[in-house]
Amino acid sequence: MDLVSGYKGMVGLVFGNENSSSNEDSYVQRLLDRISTGSLAEDRRSALIELQSVVVESRAAQLAFGAMGFPVLMGVLKDERDDVEMIRGALETIVGALTPLEQSKGKNEVQPALMNTDMLSHEAENISLLLSLLSEEDFYIRYYTLQILTALLMNSPNSFSPGYAGKALAEFLFRLQEAILTIPRGITRLMDMLMDREVIRNEALLLLTYLTREAEEIQKIVVFEGAFEKIFSIIKEEGGSEGGVVVQDCLELLNNLLRNNTSNQILLRETMGFDGLISMLRLRGRAYSFTQQKSVLGTINLLLVGGSEADAGKDANKLTNKTVLVQKKVLDYLLLLGVENQWAPVAVRCAALRCIGDLIAGHRGNLDALASKVLGENHQVEPALNSILRIILRASSMQEFIAADHIFERFCEGNCDGQSMLASTLIPQPYSMTHASIDEDVNMSFGSMVLHGLTSSETDGDLDTCCRAASVLSYVLKDNMQCKERVLRIELESSSGALGHSEPLMHLMVKYLALASGTKHKESKSNTSGNSYIQPIILKLLVTWLSDCPPAVNYFLDLRPHLSYLLELVSDQSATVSTRGLAAILLGECVIYNKSSESGKDSYAVVDAISQKVGLTSYFLKFDEMKKSFLFSAEKSTAPSHKPLSRSAAASMAEIEDVDEQLSSDHKGEDHPILSSILPKTEVAVVPADMEQKTGESDKEYIRRLKSFVEKQCSEIQDLLGRNATLAEDLVKIGGGESSYSDQRATTGSERVQTETLRRDLKEAHQRIEMLKNENTKLESEASMYQNLAGKVESDLKSLSDAYNSLEQANFQLEKEVKALRTSGSRDVEAAKAEAREEALKESEGELNDLLVCLGQEQSKVDKLSSRLMELGEDVDTLLEGIGDDVGLPEGGEDDDEEDAD
Repeated sequence: MDLVSGYKGMVGLVFGNENSSSNEDSYVQRLLDRISTGSLAEDRRSALIELQSVVVESRAAQLAFGAMGFPVLMGVLKDERDDVEMIRGALETIVGALTPLEQSKGKNEVQPALMNTDMLSHEAENISLLLSLLSEEDFYIRYYTLQILTALLMNSPNSFSPGYAGKALAEFLFRLQEAILTIPRGITRLMDMLMDREVIRNEALLLLTYLTREAEEIQKIVVFEGAFEKIFSIIKEEGGSEGGVVVQDCLELLNNLLRNNTSNQILLRETMGFDGLISMLRLRGRAYSFTQQKSVLGTINLLLVGGSEADAGKDANKLTNKTVLVQKKVLDYLLLLGVENQWAPVAVRCAALRCIGDLIAGHRGNLDALASKVLGENHQVEPALNSILRIILRASSMQEFIAADHIFERFCEGNCDGQSMLASTLIPQPYSMTHASIDEDVNMSFGSMVLHGLTSSETDGDLDTCCRAASVLSYVLKDNMQCKERVLRIELESSSGALGHSEPLMHLMVKYLALASGTKHKESKSNTSGNSYIQPIILKLLVTWLSDCPPAVNYFLDLRPHLSYLLELVSDQSATVSTRGLAAILLGECVIYNKSSESGKDSYAVVDAISQKVGLTSYFLKFDEMKKSFLFSAEKSTAPSHKPLSRSAAASMAEIEDVDEQLSSDHKGEDHPILSSILPKTEVAVVPADMEQKTGESDKEYIRRLKSFVEKQCSEIQDLLGRNATLAEDLVKIGGGESSYSDQRATTGSERVQTETLRRDLKEAHQRIEMLKNENTKLESEASMYQNLAGKVESDLKSLSDAYNSLEQANFQLEKEVKALRTSGSRDVEAAKAEAREEALKESEGELNDLLVCLGQEQSKVDKLSSRLMELGEDVDTLLEGIGDDVGLPEGGEDDDEEDAD
C-alpha cells in the first residue's frame, strides 16, 4: 500500500500540483471502475479501449495507471481467459503503460514508464501470469505478451540510479529466470516461438538473449531444445553476413551459450561444426557493411580464449578449437580482414588481429602456420609477420597498434625457435639503408624494419615509431638469453659525429628514453598526454633486456650518466606512476643481476647511489605505487559488460568506426590506458590469504585476530626501520675493502647516510606508522560495532529459541489432546451405534404390535360381515373371488366392470 500511495502522490509532484493532474487521475480511475465493476461486456471493452488511448498519449495518465491499473488488468488476464478481446486489450494497454514517451526538458524528471516497470516486475506472480499467456493460440496475445516481457527487460536498467541499475536488472533477471523455470515447458514454448511468425520470432529471440545470460540451467535447456540448429537456420534465412539486426541477435544468443561453457562448445563443434561461423567471415559483393564480421569475430574469440578458471579440460578444448579452426582456413580469412583489407573499419581489423594472436597462442602448429604465411599479389609479396609489423609501425589508430602488437606477444611467448628466427634478421645495415623509408622496399626484412623503427627518431624525431618497435623487440628478447646477447652486440651508425662512428643499440635506447622525457615536459605545458606511453614502453624493453642477463647490466652501466638519469627518473614527481615504477625495477635489476667487480659499477655502488639520491624506503614505495595504479586495478575488473537490451544494440557503423575516443579522454594526468595492454603485470595481493575470515570463525575471534596482526605489523615496521638504517650504513662500510675509491666513499658516506638517508626514511616511516594507527583505530571501532551486533544477534537467537521451545511444548500438548479425543471418540461411536440399534428394535416391535392389533380388528369385521351375508343368503366365497386381482388394474377396467354389473 505504501508503494501505491507513493505513486499516487508522485503524480502531482512530477507533473505539477495536484489540481493539474486531477483530471487525468480521475478519468483513469473512472475507466478502471468501468472495467472492474461493469456489467455490460461492450461497455467494459469500450472503457478498455479508451484507457489504452489515454495511456499511450499522456505521461500523467501513465503514472496514474501505474498506481491503480495493474491490479485491475492483471485480474482480467487471470480470470477472463476465454474473452480474447479483453485479454488483447489488457495486454496492449500494459504495453502502452511500459512504453516511455518523449522526455521533456527536465533532466531529473521521473519517467512513468520506468516506474511502471518497477511496479509490475516487483511481483513474481505477475511474471508467472505473463509467461503462462505464451501458450495461448491467439497470435496477438502471444505477441503483446512478448512485448511486455521485452519492455520489462529494456526498462529495468534505466529505472534506477546508475550505481543500482546493474543490481536491479540482475534481480529482475533472476526473478524472470526462476519463474520461467518453474512453469512446465516454459523454455520450450519460447524456443518454439523461434519458428513462429517473424515478428514473434524476433521478440522471442531478443528475450532469450537476455534470459541465457549467466544462467546455466536455462542454457542447458535451450541447447537441448536445438538452439544451435535454430540459430543458424534463422541466420541463413536473414541473409547470413549480409543480414541485419536479427542476425546480430542470433550471434549474441550464440555467444551466451558458448561463453565459458566447454560442453556447449564441444557440442557445437561435433554437431553443427564451425563452417556456419567461418562462412560469415567471407566478404561478398562490393558494398561491405562489416557489421556481422565483427560479431562473428567476437564469437570466434570465445572459442579461442576459453574460460577464466584453470581447468585442464578447458585448455584441451581450447587447443582443439584452434586446431579445427585453422584446418577450416580461418587464418586466411583473419589475415584478409585484419591485414590485407584496407576498407574494413578499424574495429573490425583490430578484432581480426586479436583473434590471430589468440589463435596462435600456445599452439605449435598454428605458430608455424603463421610464420609460413605469405601475403600480397604478383611480385609484391612478403611474409605475413612483416605485414603485421608494418601495421605496428605505421598504424594511425592506437587500438590497431595494440592489436597487432598482441600478435607478436603471443608469437614469441614460449617460442624460442620463433624468437631466434626473428632475431637472426636483426643485422646492422649502412646508415643510408637503415634510415630509408619503410615504403621504399617491400622486400625489407623483419630485422631491418625493426631497426629502422628504433632509429627513426634520429632523422625526424619520431619517438612514437621508436617505442612501437621497442615493444616488438622486447617480445623477441623475453626469457631468451641467446637473443639478448645477440642483440647486445648490435651497433648502429650514428647520424652525427666522425665518419664510421657507431653506437650500441642499448645506449641508443637510453638516449631515446631521455629524449622522450624532454618531449613529455614540453607536452605537459600544453596539458596533453598523447605520448605518455613512450617512456614506459622503452623502459619495458630495457627491463626485459636486463632481466637475468649480467652482460646487459654491464653494458647499461658502462656509461655513468645512465645510472644518474635512472635515479632522477625514479624521483621525478612529474613522471607517471608506471614510469617511476619501471625505472625502480630497472635499478633493482642493476643490483640483482650485477656480476661486475669494477669500482663504481658493482652492486654496492648502485645500492649506495639509491640510498643517497632516493632513499631505500622511498625506493621500495615506488613498487607499491605502481601496484595501486589503474594498470593493475583494471586487471581485476574482468567481468564482461553487457549492453542494454535493445534492438539497436546491433553494432552500428558509427560504433565500429570510432574506437580511439576514450583513449585520449580517460585517465588524464595518469598513465596512458594503452599501458594496460602493453606492459606485463603481476597479481597484487591486497590482503594476505591467511587474514581472510575462516569458516566457522566468529566475528569476535576474527576481529581479535586482525587487531593482533596489525599490532604485530606495527612492531615489525619499527624493527625494520632500525635495521634499515643500520643496513644502509653497513652497505657503505662493506665496500670499504674493495678499492681506494671505496675507502674514500666509506669515510664520507657514513655521515651522509646518517644525516640524509635516515632523516628521509624515518620521516616516511613515521607517516606510515600514523597511517597504521589510523587503520588500527578504524579496526577497533569496527570491532566495537561488530560486538554490539553480535550481542543483538545473540539476544535475538535467545528469543527465537524461547519462542521455539514454547511452541514445541504447545504442540506436544495439542498432540496429547488429539490422541485422547481419538481414543474416547471411538468408544463413544460404538456405544451410540448399539443404542441406536436398540432404539430401532424397540420402535419396530411397537409398530409390529400396532399392526397386529389393526389386523385383528379388521379380521373381526370380516367375520361379522361374512356371517351377515350368509344370513342374507349370499355366497361369501363367490363374492370374494377376484377381489385381490383388482388392485393392479387401471382405472378404465373398473369402469368396464361397473357397466357389466349394470
